[in-house]
Amino acid sequence: MTNEILQFDHWPTPQDDLQALLQVLPPAVLTALELESSSDELLEVILDLGRLPEARFAEADVYLGTQEVTTDDLSYVTQRVSAFGDDNRSGIERTLHRISAIRNRGGEVIGITCRVGRAIQGSARVVEDLAIAGKSVLLVGRPGVGKTTILRELARVLADTARKRVVIVDTSNEIAGDGDIPHPAIGKARRMQVSTPTQQHAVMIEAVENHMPQVIVVDEMGTQLEAIAARTIAERGVQLIATAHGNTLENLLVNPTLSDLVGGVQTVTLGDDEARRRRTQKTILERKAPPTFDVLVEIQSWYRVAVHTDVAKTVDAVLRGRTVTPEIRELDASGAVRRSWQRPTAAPEFEVAPFSDVSWGGPRRDSYAPEQGDEQRPEEVQPLAAESRASQRVHPFGVSRERLQEAAADAGITVAIADNVKDADLVLTTKAHFRRHASVLQTAEQLGKPVFVLRRNTPGQIVGFLQQITEEAQPGSENSLGAGSNEAEQGVERILTGEADQVELLPQSSFVRRIQHRIAEQAKLRSHSVGQEPARRVTIQRARPTPRQQGRRR
Repeated sequence: MTNEILQFDHWPTPQDDLQALLQVLPPAVLTALELESSSDELLEVILDLGRLPEARFAEADVYLGTQEVTTDDLSYVTQRVSAFGDDNRSGIERTLHRISAIRNRGGEVIGITCRVGRAIQGSARVVEDLAIAGKSVLLVGRPGVGKTTILRELARVLADTARKRVVIVDTSNEIAGDGDIPHPAIGKARRMQVSTPTQQHAVMIEAVENHMPQVIVVDEMGTQLEAIAARTIAERGVQLIATAHGNTLENLLVNPTLSDLVGGVQTVTLGDDEARRRRTQKTILERKAPPTFDVLVEIQSWYRVAVHTDVAKTVDAVLRGRTVTPEIRELDASGAVRRSWQRPTAAPEFEVAPFSDVSWGGPRRDSYAPEQGDEQRPEEVQPLAAESRASQRVHPFGVSRERLQEAAADAGITVAIADNVKDADLVLTTKAHFRRHASVLQTAEQLGKPVFVLRRNTPGQIVGFLQQITEEAQPGSENSLGAGSNEAEQGVERILTGEADQVELLPQSSFVRRIQHRIAEQAKLRSHSVGQEPARRVTIQRARPTPRQQGRRR
């Protein structure tokens, strides 16, 4: 893994017009809100009929006062904002604030969400070099993570810094603000408003045909017509910067509406020889077309993103079942962008990974910059020496304690189970629990405890986890299950393509050798281990022909 730091002058600074939003709130709600000391961290104000008004901050939600919201309170707000569109969104002229309505069956407003709009100059710093280089960039992430904020800043940077002709297709006036005069946050970029969300794709095409843009900026792409329009724009040589619904690239691949943005997916039937060469089933999934976007950015927070710099290669790898590790970019406290790369490895049958790529705030361990000559990240998991095995205590979270003990007994491995995270040396969990950001895992990160993630909660994968953490290091070996699997697959590929009749792999531990034998067996090749420990290694060669095959050759 390598690290690179890009230095900038200052930390991104938010700019908002909070007073304009406060002035549309009912007096009682405004008075209660002014008593809160953290108004700079205000995200939105919720007004639901018959309930207490609520203010949502970055850290917590707070009720405002003791009086329930009435129809007069809701009318007070709606009369002071612009008319609601077909998407039930409104705004305040010359600001970025968004007012969204909830209606009953009769069309009357019974709830309002007043979201604070902030232009954060410098928020696109983590990815602006990709956009300036002329690449089409697609931003994805959960709601409220800052996609629109980064998109707005990218539009300004491209218009002002890169001096490109930028046109923003602004469906809900959320990028450039409400009213006919766009907000200064977009710089010299031009804005085209959309009368109704269903016409966003038509305005995208109109922008290209009528205004000769070099860059089109679009927010919240979510329909097939918009995906088709985006491909049409890209084929005309116009750079696209857009956001889409979804958290990761995998989400887009399984979304039939938006999968075309990353090339689409189609089912292909292979011939017998090709399926054998690829070591796959005859029916596989492949990318249907070139991706509309060159780069995909998964926004984890406005200061931390995961970047897939080559969408085509990434999609191909995912469809072939390979593990893909994106480039991680993070903005640190000094305003510098830290970029990290980690070599991807082949996906094993079970997935055991250190807890390092997900954050819920606070300092991050993966921002560690190694000293000269130190090539090891402190959180990387290394096999345990024999003398340290007895002291390793595992805290299972989402994994059955009984199943863990049974798997350890069947494999002849001794494991100590800790009742809580503080007493454990490491945590074992499943992929599903890892994605839920449970408090136990947050505590483990804060305490610096490594977290192992099982792809599935099965006895075989638990045994694999136990064997990996108890394997002793082998001299001359990378001592990596991923590296060993990858080397075996490359060797099989050489034999199947006729490049070699026999391949001898590097020395590995007994556990990794078993995985290598299995890879050769799946490719219908012969394999056997040679040499003595600690230099024992696997040799793969073509299978011997059967007597019937020999007779045919004669």
